Amino acid sequence: MIRNFQEPDMDQVLKIWFEASIMAHDFIEKEFWEAKVTDMREVYLPSAETYVYDEEGMIKGFISLYEDTIAAIFVSPTAQGKGIGKQLMEKAKGVRQSLNLTVYKKNSKSIDFYKKCAFKTQREQIDEHTGHPELLMTFTPQQGRST
Repeated sequence: MIRNFQEPDMDQVLKIWFEASIMAHDFIEKEFWEAKVTDMREVYLPSAETYVYDEEGMIKGFISLYEDTIAAIFVSPTAQGKGIGKQLMEKAKGVRQSLNLTVYKKNSKSIDFYKKCAFKTQREQIDEHTGHPELLMTFTPQQGRST
């Protein structure tokens, strides 16, 4: 079930974010993600509108929205490929008129997922934090819904 994030979810959400970030971004040093844990806990998650996929008390994934931006969408590495990401994305589409996100250009698995969710690439840019190329992608209802 998808529900609103609650403070007691914090440790499970951070664990998913950290493990999935390292797995999806093997081109970025693990230390970069380790250095961001406190910011995630104290700044990013508290300022975002976050929904979690909860399966019998275990968080399997989450999506964080900041205004019309998908600031984070992560599924536990052990739960990937089971439709959780798609359900989280549909939740986001249900609460926003349009969405945008950035994704590292080397993260082809995520780019493919976003394309299946009807996101379109707008431009390439450089991530100021890592120096790696990333894509800005957008979704608007007229672009079509994923099926």
